[in-house]
Amino acid sequence: MESFIGSVLGSVASELVDCHRNFQNDVDNLRKIVACLKRRRNDTVAELLTVDDLERQVKEEVQGWLEDARKLIEIEMPDIEEQVQNVSYLSRGNLGRRVRQKIQDVREIYDRGSFPEGLVIERPQPIGITLPTETMVGEVDVEEKIWGYLRSHEVGMIGVCGIGGVGKTTVMKHIHNELLDEATGFKKVLWVTVSHPVNVFRLQGDITRKMGKSLPKDGDELERASKLMKVMKTKKYTLILDDVWDKFTLQRVGIPEPTVENGCKIVITSRSVDVCNYFRCQIVKVPPLPEQESLSLFLHKVGQDVLQIPGFEEILKLMVAECAGLPLAIVVIAGSMRGVTDIHEWRSALRQLRHCVVGTEKDSEDGIFKRLKFSYDRLRNSSIQECFSYCSLYPEDWVIRREDLIEDWICEGLVEKLGSRREMHDRGHEILNRLENNCLLEGGYDGYGEGVKMHDVVRDMALRVKSTGPSKFMVKAKMRLTEIPEEDEWTEDLDKVSLMDNEISYIPINMSPKCLMLSTLSLKDNPELKQIPECFLANMPLLKILDLSNTDIEVLPNSICNLENLTALILCGCESLKRMPSLSKLKALKKLDLNEAGLCVAPEGIEMLENLEYLDLSAPNLEVLPRGKISMLFRLQYLRKHPIFLTDIRAEEVARMRRLECFDGIFNQPKDLSSFVSQLNHLERPNNYSLRVGVVTDLEKEERGHFGKFNNDDLFRKVALSHCKIGYEDELVLPDDLRNFWIGGCNTVADISIFLKNLTQLQTYELRCCEGIECVVSSLSSSSSSSTPMNSLEKLFLWCLPSLRDIVKVEKTTASLAPIISPHIFSNLKDLMLWECPKLKKLFPCELLQGQGLQNLEQIIVNDCVGMEEIIGWEEEEVGNQTATPILIPLPKLRILGLQSLPKLKRIYPEGGVMACDSLKTIYISCCPKVKRIPLCLGRENGQPSLPAVKDILIFNPKEWWESVEWENPDDKNVLLPLLEYDHDW
Repeated sequence: MESFIGSVLGSVASELVDCHRNFQNDVDNLRKIVACLKRRRNDTVAELLTVDDLERQVKEEVQGWLEDARKLIEIEMPDIEEQVQNVSYLSRGNLGRRVRQKIQDVREIYDRGSFPEGLVIERPQPIGITLPTETMVGEVDVEEKIWGYLRSHEVGMIGVCGIGGVGKTTVMKHIHNELLDEATGFKKVLWVTVSHPVNVFRLQGDITRKMGKSLPKDGDELERASKLMKVMKTKKYTLILDDVWDKFTLQRVGIPEPTVENGCKIVITSRSVDVCNYFRCQIVKVPPLPEQESLSLFLHKVGQDVLQIPGFEEILKLMVAECAGLPLAIVVIAGSMRGVTDIHEWRSALRQLRHCVVGTEKDSEDGIFKRLKFSYDRLRNSSIQECFSYCSLYPEDWVIRREDLIEDWICEGLVEKLGSRREMHDRGHEILNRLENNCLLEGGYDGYGEGVKMHDVVRDMALRVKSTGPSKFMVKAKMRLTEIPEEDEWTEDLDKVSLMDNEISYIPINMSPKCLMLSTLSLKDNPELKQIPECFLANMPLLKILDLSNTDIEVLPNSICNLENLTALILCGCESLKRMPSLSKLKALKKLDLNEAGLCVAPEGIEMLENLEYLDLSAPNLEVLPRGKISMLFRLQYLRKHPIFLTDIRAEEVARMRRLECFDGIFNQPKDLSSFVSQLNHLERPNNYSLRVGVVTDLEKEERGHFGKFNNDDLFRKVALSHCKIGYEDELVLPDDLRNFWIGGCNTVADISIFLKNLTQLQTYELRCCEGIECVVSSLSSSSSSSTPMNSLEKLFLWCLPSLRDIVKVEKTTASLAPIISPHIFSNLKDLMLWECPKLKKLFPCELLQGQGLQNLEQIIVNDCVGMEEIIGWEEEEVGNQTATPILIPLPKLRILGLQSLPKLKRIYPEGGVMACDSLKTIYISCCPKVKRIPLCLGRENGQPSLPAVKDILIFNPKEWWESVEWENPDDKNVLLPLLEYDHDW
């Protein structure tokens, strides 16, 4: 035995000596193969960038390999390199062993990075996307007629005609959504808005995207039509072309003619019967609503309470009759009268409406315009009317983000000056809500946030109002213009010009429009525009807003210096911008936005802009500003800065800006942040800040795009630490009023909660890819006070924490063997999500539920935690001491329980215990084969289980697993059978 042990020890010693002797060679070899891995990863990423993500998706094994390679390159190697730099001579052997093991790991990852069968697979395509709809009134006959033609083999082209606002789009949206569910055999159902004038290039792109394909951006119209034709011939489809004004051939676009053989259908909505006849459509006319349906719709929008007004019914009928059965007019006019309870005001409004429409045909475009203008006039506030009209500067059917629109209004001076910028944003939301309640604007969502949009007929009305007033608009937005409008179109009475979202590439060198009243010029989103001639702005002395964002401008003309009334200069996304003239003469300037601009040198004269309220200097290549210049801008309300500035701005400078409400900046090291915060904690600070340390990830860049949104509390008071060392040398100092804390890719101490002890307002806490963290919170550190960070916490997200062993580390004192845990910990937690925490065995200890913990929990998602054995369980030392598990633990607000890829999970809750989850909507269990019992309790009616609020039970485990799993009451299990699904994407 002794000889065996001696041989083993000798072998270990020999290995350590060899590792010590060859340490530098091994380190060099590791660096070489990591360099090879980097090249393979970069090649893979480059190849994936060429993939059309509409048609194909990256394989999961490729995503997994890229993540493994990223962790090794970005997390593990920097740690090893740091140890190599600091290793002592005597420790080289031990570190050398790790280096050799890492060489094997890198080779294994490198070998897995060969994908001979390709990186991607075909993306499954849905038939279509459900569209938001309004309640349909009175179009039953029209709908049935359209359905008849859709089912007919003889009709391929259908034209739905009627005056603007009569309900053509509404009825077709309902039919579109029904086609998605109807067993019609259509493989694709496409909705494309055409609008006026027709843009064939854009129309081709829209249809192709809806088909799940793409066209070359630089191809000509004929080439694109040929490719689109091939795409369209691959599937049986229904194509709905909404709001068609112009005549064009289907062949020009690349749309095949519908035939009996291909079974395809094309539906066109248009105000013009002539247009529908051009396309040889079977025409369906949408008539005005009958009297009773008109009355019902009006009451639905104005509110049933008006029926309580004495003598109201007669006025109501007369008011509805003046709406001429046009749904849009009914909705907008009813919206403008919502909340009016005085019979005298109703009579006055009826007289005004009759006066507006006198002499107009009920079914004419002029008639609908005057009826809509009645609602515009009833706003009775010129500022709100101007806010409404401003929305027409955006393209047709454009969803305008609420925050962006309000910022525009503030720059225009359309929102009255209030005590703070947030107060002005609140006022802006109040105006938007009024316009929505009056049905002059509609709610919308653009994929990033809430917005509003104008019905195309309402937009026509707004532009028509401006065309007859003293200050006119020229709006040619999203019309695919390649040249700027001719100089004779730039009349002296123009107030605002919108040429946004076009393809304008050139402005004639000698063009100098005489627009003496022009206040707003928007050339944003013209990515080919490279130059503004010196004389172009020379005759626009009253220009207040100049928006050149997302253009290819390289140099701003010196003539900008003469725009002494300019209040907003917006250059965000101007990546080619290299030089700007001095801004010192622009004394009226209130907003300067250089976000993502290409400038290397900060504009001269910034410190002279004494009225500046909004300054975004987050241009990635800007050099350092001289210290003290920013603090001279004492009216600043919003300041956003790039990382290299942060070493040259002190907390005192920020505190000196007494009006500053939003501050966003990046620090190089945690110690820089701590120094800054240590000073700021004793001074008056902005009520909205976002402080970052280290490398800014793509996720952080995306979130930074939303910073400064005055209604987005999720981004208020945030600190993010990315790929840096925390807590090893210096204490981390955080703002006392921090609400959102994000840590990603950091080497940290095992228990980072020691730095959170004073954060009593913390609401969101997210940890990603941090190797050192072993626990989220120590119960001992949270037991002494009812006000701790985890008491206020609402969202906890834990991603890829390889060393995490406890979310709550239960401590014991020497005075008692009983575990110490705060009764308030996690008492406000709503959302809990975990991914890839392999050493975590238990989600929560039972002790946590004995107080007020988890009473507000709404969502639990646990995914790919391979070591997880229990969701809720006793501490190991306590198991033998428990005579009985608590019989019933309430989780009254839990809506979602999701458990996926937990191969060792045995229990959700200890034996004999039951969880009461009365609000549960969704149960999702996948790849948890060892779970034998679901401890959920359903409600009872007359002693029998009642069907709960649960909407889905999604099971990926084999059906046999569900059949074998036990419930507290077998009847509960049976009542859930109708909700069970075995094959459904989460």
